[in-house]
Amino acid sequence: MKGSLIVVAFFALGCILGWSGYLPQVIVENDITMYVLYLLMFQVGLSIGSDKKLKDILCSIRPKLLLVPLATIIGTLTASALVSLLISKWSVFDCLAVGSGFAYYSLSSILITELKEASLGVQMATELGTIALMANIIREIFALLGAPLFVRYFGRLAPICAGGATTMDTTLPIITRYSGKDLVFVSIFHGILVDFTVPFFVSFFCSM
Repeated sequence: MKGSLIVVAFFALGCILGWSGYLPQVIVENDITMYVLYLLMFQVGLSIGSDKKLKDILCSIRPKLLLVPLATIIGTLTASALVSLLISKWSVFDCLAVGSGFAYYSLSSILITELKEASLGVQMATELGTIALMANIIREIFALLGAPLFVRYFGRLAPICAGGATTMDTTLPIITRYSGKDLVFVSIFHGILVDFTVPFFVSFFCSM
């Protein structure tokens, strides 16, 4: 929760600095966000590759475990497609790109802004990237705050699916508390797999 609020605070600070016109011209003129994107992609690879549990997870994967991240991906994309029926401004592929962030707000928002700039223009691409940022932050907050209700009404796997790509880190403690320690392995595996799909799904739907 605290981490999400910090991200929102930095986002607001960036908006204020951008509107104020006080930023150095070198930052405005150069494509800094692309380098930030490269750094984020590198960090994703590092976080997955350096996970000490990764080897154990890969060695003990059972086909049935794949159903949990599969349910998360299918459920999220289906809901995103249905939302597009209520929003005329954005296409179904735009909504699918936003949903494909799976709560990984930092990576998905930058990816969408960069990849949609050519087809939508800078202003619209930035707007869609901002929507992705806020939508995925809200998803993480819902997963953190709603975990006990999800377990009560939908079962112990519900908080894992709700957490999306965050179940290997930020939402893992709350999932462990309400879903049980026996699902920690499932939560980490789910987070790694969904995390890995984010750049592929976002890039795919942005190209449509």
